[in-house]
Amino acid sequence: MSQPPYTSSAWYRPMRGRHPGEEHRTASPLELFFDLCFVAAIAQASSAFEHEIAAGRPGRGLLGYVLVFFAIWWAWMNFTWFASAYDTDDVPYRVLTLVQITGALVMAAGTSEALVHGDFAIITWGYLVMRLALVSQWLRAAYTDRERRRSALRYAFGIHVLEIGWLARLVLPHDGGVASFAVLAIGELAVPVWAERAEGTTWHPTHIAERYGLFTLIVLGESVTAAGIAVGTALDTHRAPRSVLTIALGGMLTVFALWWLYFAQDAPRRLKTQKTAMLWGYGHYVVFAAAAAVGAGLVVNVAHVTGHHGLTDREAAATYTVPVALFITSVWLLHRRAAKASTNVDVLAPTAALAILAATFTTFAVPCTGVIASLLIGAHLVLARRVPRPFRL
Repeated sequence: MSQPPYTSSAWYRPMRGRHPGEEHRTASPLELFFDLCFVAAIAQASSAFEHEIAAGRPGRGLLGYVLVFFAIWWAWMNFTWFASAYDTDDVPYRVLTLVQITGALVMAAGTSEALVHGDFAIITWGYLVMRLALVSQWLRAAYTDRERRRSALRYAFGIHVLEIGWLARLVLPHDGGVASFAVLAIGELAVPVWAERAEGTTWHPTHIAERYGLFTLIVLGESVTAAGIAVGTALDTHRAPRSVLTIALGGMLTVFALWWLYFAQDAPRRLKTQKTAMLWGYGHYVVFAAAAAVGAGLVVNVAHVTGHHGLTDREAAATYTVPVALFITSVWLLHRRAAKASTNVDVLAPTAALAILAATFTTFAVPCTGVIASLLIGAHLVLARRVPRPFRL
């Protein structure tokens, strides 16, 4: 028996899977609040990444960013898919979600320490707080949703075992390094695959697509905010204003184009099976991480033209062009099979990505990137009119 949609909280409701075809299934205010609290963690990760690049440690900064963003993304993703299937909106559910939000804020507090100094203690404790609350949610689902009890218990068991692993990692010399993180991360990715092979949870395709879209807005918005602050600071110094304004214009064009590209896709049509949903959900790690890195790249390039970074022109340009190319490529790969676009349309995204990477070697990499990304959208619009397809731009 599926649950009807609820508009207000109650003291207690049986936690049964919501119907995957439920009409008007949208993000709840609690989910939006949950997302909002992740803004702090994303901002800290992006800022620390930019700091490492400025300090002449791009390799270490990139590695730290990849690891830290995985923790942020995975914590958000686990809550999102659980809420899509089991949002009872009663008091226990809300309280446990608020506990997860507390863990997210602790993670945000430890983000800079983890990325800059490699100390994952604080971020790990915040992550464990979130996971303990999620285990409680899964056990509650196992208790009341007999039809999907095996899946719920597998989730609870897998998450709990990995919690022990993350705790054990803290006592290893130097946290066990990248190797221990990679092993535990692979374990995290394997839990949903294993759990869903039982009965499978009743996630809602339209709801999931909306939630991912909202998180994309968050990471793109963080890029806009970071770039706006950097441009404002640079202009206050009265140094190289024309170069700064050119970079700002290129950044605006790029972010507008990335937004257009992402939301042109019909994501619910892509989420037809458990396998495609897994690939789509996991693939968004690159989408989110790249979008957040765009802001750091803009900040780096603004600082570069005002003489505050010791990077070469090519290094500064690459901090911007590479994440933009990754975003375009990953969105294209995630949707190309479902879009069923013509050959002419299908080659546009990878061609644009290659052109953006080539812009790294030009004098005005950021403006060139903005122009190329805008031309990509324009070309899609023109070709979509000539060859009607189930592809919306």
